[in-house]
Amino acid sequence: MDLDVMALPWEVAKERLKAAGISYTSELAKPTRDFFPVDDTRLYVIRQRETADGKLLLTLAAKQMPLKEV
Repeated sequence: MDLDVMALPWEVAKERLKAAGISYTSELAKPTRDFFPVDDTRLYVIRQRETADGKLLLTLAAKQMPLKEV
């Protein structure tokens, strides 16, 4: 695949894929622990791979929220 959308915000990645006419599916990765808070409204592409049918499978994760200093 020629287009690399790794580490891009999901909204930016979607626009680039749409403009390039590339078919994709997405899945959401969720943390197994809630030690670090995340912002579910700010998704990023953390994995990109091509499936057997030629579509991209993108794994998305929420951005970690900054911790407040004490």
